[in-house]
Amino acid sequence: MTAPSLEIISTQLESPNLRDRMVALANLRHISPEDAVPLIKKVLDDESLQLRSMAVFALGIKQTPECYPLLVRILETDPDYGIRADAAGALGYLGDNRAVEALSRAFYEDTDWLVRFSAAVSLGNIKDSRARDILIQALDSKEVVIQQAAISALGEIKSIESVDHILRFAQAEDWLVRQRLAEALGNLPTPKSVSALKYLEKDSHLHVAEAATISLKRLEEIENQV
Repeated sequence: MTAPSLEIISTQLESPNLRDRMVALANLRHISPEDAVPLIKKVLDDESLQLRSMAVFALGIKQTPECYPLLVRILETDPDYGIRADAAGALGYLGDNRAVEALSRAFYEDTDWLVRFSAAVSLGNIKDSRARDILIQALDSKEVVIQQAAISALGEIKSIESVDHILRFAQAEDWLVRQRLAEALGNLPTPKSVSALKYLEKDSHLHVAEAATISLKRLEEIENQV
């Protein structure tokens, strides 16, 4: 089945029927970024939050130079926290190091936990060491999911200096926090990481113990490569 032409998609995006607009946006996956982004822009201010969310996500996938400023503007100005969180997530997909500043600002200044969570995850995806201080601060968040995101992201950016900060979660009540810790330590080769992982291998929750075993193997491989 061939993808609809750009003209058909463009017309469908202006349809009064939401389903037509959603199908048209979905059809852009077959279209090059250069052709897709001008069409995505048509629905960035759509009345349907679901469609806007899809459009923001699409900007993270269909990458052109225009996507970065568009996503930063949405992250900083959109009145809907869900859309701001989508923009933060899409910036992580872009992997553009310039986004560290905008995501850090969102983490400090946005009042909604979902936006801060998305910003923390994306800071990990971008893998830029400048995010370290913010992520260490995020460990003190009252929201457990933000603690989880920060632990994972510190592992992603391979922040060896943060090992002491995250080890305090080895006995966290939430097993998902302990699992994120076990996964993150697999990217942080230090003697303390190995000791903590041996402890986490005996965890009462199977997923935590399995993650610790996998991470220990990874650290052994890293050591053997040196």
